[in-house]
Amino acid sequence: MNIHEYQAKALLRQYGAPVSDGRVVMRAEEAKTAAGEMDGPLWVVKAQIHAGGRGKGKFKEADAGEKGGVRLTKSVEEAAEEAKRMLGRTLVTHQTGPAGKQVNRIYIEDGSGIEREMYLALLVDRQTSRISFVCSTEGGMDIEEVAAHTPEKILSFSVDPATGYQSFHGRRVAFSLGLTGKQVKECVSLMGLLYKAFTEKDMEMLEINPLIVTDEGSLKVLDAKVGFDGNAVYRHADIAALRDETEEDPKELAASKYDLNYIALDGQIGCMVNGAGLAMATMDIIKLYGSEPANFLDVGGSATREKVTEAFKIITSDPNVKGILVNIFGGIMRCDIIAEGVVAAVKEVGLQVPLVVRLEGTNVEKGKEIINASGLNVIAADNLSDAAEKIVKAVKG
Repeated sequence: MNIHEYQAKALLRQYGAPVSDGRVVMRAEEAKTAAGEMDGPLWVVKAQIHAGGRGKGKFKEADAGEKGGVRLTKSVEEAAEEAKRMLGRTLVTHQTGPAGKQVNRIYIEDGSGIEREMYLALLVDRQTSRISFVCSTEGGMDIEEVAAHTPEKILSFSVDPATGYQSFHGRRVAFSLGLTGKQVKECVSLMGLLYKAFTEKDMEMLEINPLIVTDEGSLKVLDAKVGFDGNAVYRHADIAALRDETEEDPKELAASKYDLNYIALDGQIGCMVNGAGLAMATMDIIKLYGSEPANFLDVGGSATREKVTEAFKIITSDPNVKGILVNIFGGIMRCDIIAEGVVAAVKEVGLQVPLVVRLEGTNVEKGKEIINASGLNVIAADNLSDAAEKIVKAVKG
């Protein structure tokens, strides 16, 4: 689960991190009042979407020479005007894709004098199963670009959970970033509180890009991007309340409400499979036969008829889907439950595209009987290879 920059900064402020004063604006008429509550003389106006690269992004149908989603202004009136210009428009960045994302929230904050920009992140290192610090002197840039061209400028190390964060971790970051004097002490303190926030709130990623040295020589969190472990959000009602459903794919949002593992993709063949490994294999074999999957969808091993029905409805709601492949290997999941769900869904939403069903395992004969007796125009498959070949052929005409 991701949150907006202004929410991330408010959370870090609770832990004592140095962040700028700011106000969130959701309606254009609120912009001037919000900006007027800050001292200036600089006001930074930032579009709030769940994507990076906002400063370099472009609005659809933008005026010639118009700036991106992060703008520096020098008066309350100018800040309010820029906020009004951005609200309701679609911002396209390298992370949103060509469709972009609509800006429904604006963050106006006090400007900061910048002496240096640096990069800092905390994340879960899957290789070591530990929390890792990643830092670089090249702040304000995409870390992928730094890693590709100047990897020697990146320091990465993990923290032993048996000891937790220690002062020497902070000093290691400080010396790597070239900090001196009081900045070293500030860095040790800041790294400690960030580590505490990361662990207490079950974050999976905390990125500060840039972390700056101000013109007064102090450290400040100038931007913040935070993602949480979705499996742990139930433990944090305050974090769950920050969820912005308008930033999520409607199909993925609907799937989450029924505990379905769904990820939208760009292909033509919708997939409904039980088990993540089998789902990946199904997607691979669709590509092998010359087409592309439209989604990853794992209904799980304990899906009910209702969940299967909802899964089928989510697949058919995607206008890009030109064919559907149901691939079930029944172990804990029974084939008759899948069959009942598919039949119920088709009767409710209709079937406008080819449907190939491959069933194997527990109650497979009963499942096939249910589908055969339904009168549905279903293409039966004997195995995974046969199923993939048939659905690709059906979609390609």
